[in-house]
Amino acid sequence: MEIYSQPEMLERYLETHSSSEDPVLAELTRHTYLKEVHPNMLSGRVLGGFLTLFSQLISPSRILEVGTYTGYSAICLAKGLKTGGKLTTLELNDELRQTALAFFEKAGVSQSIELINGDALQIIPGLPGLFDLVFLDADKENYPVYYEMIVQKVVKGGYILVDNVLWGGKVLVNGETDRSTTSIQKFNQLVTLDPRVENLLLPIRDGLMVIKKL
Repeated sequence: MEIYSQPEMLERYLETHSSSEDPVLAELTRHTYLKEVHPNMLSGRVLGGFLTLFSQLISPSRILEVGTYTGYSAICLAKGLKTGGKLTTLELNDELRQTALAFFEKAGVSQSIELINGDALQIIPGLPGLFDLVFLDADKENYPVYYEMIVQKVVKGGYILVDNVLWGGKVLVNGETDRSTTSIQKFNQLVTLDPRVENLLLPIRDGLMVIKKL
């Protein structure tokens, strides 16, 4: 049996052999699947664990997240902030605001997180200063546009993490006409050819691009 043809089985194995999920994150997962539309947008335990470990590894002072949803990934990233550090997270849908804020409080990271509602394409250019770490998980059709904005907002030696860059395997199909797929294909090529960065595409969840600014 080819294990990679059984994604649910593989996911369970990964979770079984990873550290236990934070109880607050487990509660947020249940809430999201019960109450919210498109719960599959949640980062989830495996990717969330990676985000926490990565953030703890580099100990950033400033993090930017584009796409908050219900706040799972923001909580994971905030756990690695340097003392006194700050995470700024951007979310277009203001109906999700109260859920995210409530769980930031439960997780004990509310003092470190600023949630801004609005169009990230309009907000990002006006954000002051530079960031040590950026996590992009927003509308896929604008990934190339987000990237060009974000790479200018990252310190040299800083990192950009980008979710959903395999897009359910659709990026492997030549001639795909779906706008989100073609945009992600363009983004992946753009990053790979960009002399300002080095990158590694990892098959975590739905594909995670790890980018380091040179």
